[in-house]
Amino acid sequence: MPMTRRKAIAMIGGGVVLAATGAIAGFAGTRTPGRALAPWAAAGQYTDPRKRAVSHALLAPNPHNLQPWLIELSDGDELTLHRDPTKVLEHTDPFDRQITIGLGCFLEQMVIAASADGYAVDMNIFPDGEEGPIAHAVFRRGAAPDPLAAQIVNRRSCKEPYAEKTVPVETAQQLSRYAKIITDTSQVEDIRDLTWKAHLVEMHTPRTLMESVDVMRMGKSQINANPDGIAIGGPFLEGLMLAGLMTREGLADPESAAFKQGLDMFRAMYFATPAFAVITTAGNTRTDQIEAGRRWLRLNLETTRLHMALHPVSQSLQEYPEMSELYARAHATLAEPGETVQMLGRLGYGPMTGPSPRWPLEKKLLNG
Repeated sequence: MPMTRRKAIAMIGGGVVLAATGAIAGFAGTRTPGRALAPWAAAGQYTDPRKRAVSHALLAPNPHNLQPWLIELSDGDELTLHRDPTKVLEHTDPFDRQITIGLGCFLEQMVIAASADGYAVDMNIFPDGEEGPIAHAVFRRGAAPDPLAAQIVNRRSCKEPYAEKTVPVETAQQLSRYAKIITDTSQVEDIRDLTWKAHLVEMHTPRTLMESVDVMRMGKSQINANPDGIAIGGPFLEGLMLAGLMTREGLADPESAAFKQGLDMFRAMYFATPAFAVITTAGNTRTDQIEAGRRWLRLNLETTRLHMALHPVSQSLQEYPEMSELYARAHATLAEPGETVQMLGRLGYGPMTGPSPRWPLEKKLLNG
């Protein structure tokens, strides 16, 4: 999760004076991790239509930005999507539900991108059962372009406070084809409280906190070297790192000033939310999880088209003992009996944020 200058100020208080020093100003223009962001510009720059489609697909949202996909190209017009077994969230996603949702996002973005080239994609999900490949896909000519394709490179997950602007009824109805949209004031207040309390549980459970800290990439060099995980960069933040005011150890210590001020910042973000989007499924099979990811991706692209912001806040949906009470509350609040809540997101109007780092396509191809 990239951290903005405003967030850093909230975390370190008076350390903002460093931003004005000559040392920080001198290297500010060199701190963009260009190599890690290059896949956004490279998307679509391939002659093979399958590579064009998956070069867009790898820009899809996914938990902790782990990018859990591997692509195998086969003869002619086919490919197989595999899950990278090294990309796991052992503590916050012990049943790989969120990882599977992220793979669903990848598949839907691939299909949408292929349509822009005039290709339809015939997909067989879990062709060898749930323990095998995620999907087998065959590309064929004959698709009409999906209007959402134009939003792929603009899509973001906006992790900022939203404006004090309500979501119009007609907009909520438009988005309801993908998710349940909650705009009722009392319901929104209840869900704000739920998401904030779930954030606190994750942050104060040592093993779940460390699962995030361990995949933080701090500064340009680390982000370029490993363009997955949670990116913390930019000239201001790197200045703090050089000054010793932002360290991995401090971000992992609940008693540190940085940790406590960070909580204040996140609380402000959670409560600056005018609406929520909820995706549920009747069951909780791997196929249900894939379909939930496909719906979330379309919702994210549609909100982008409408100049809206969307941010997943699914901590209360995580399946580990410390979260069980809030998990039950989330399902009692957001789902019908027997349903599974697969995704919960903040919805509203927020600032345009930068893209998240990505591995280049070549690093995600098993062949070809």
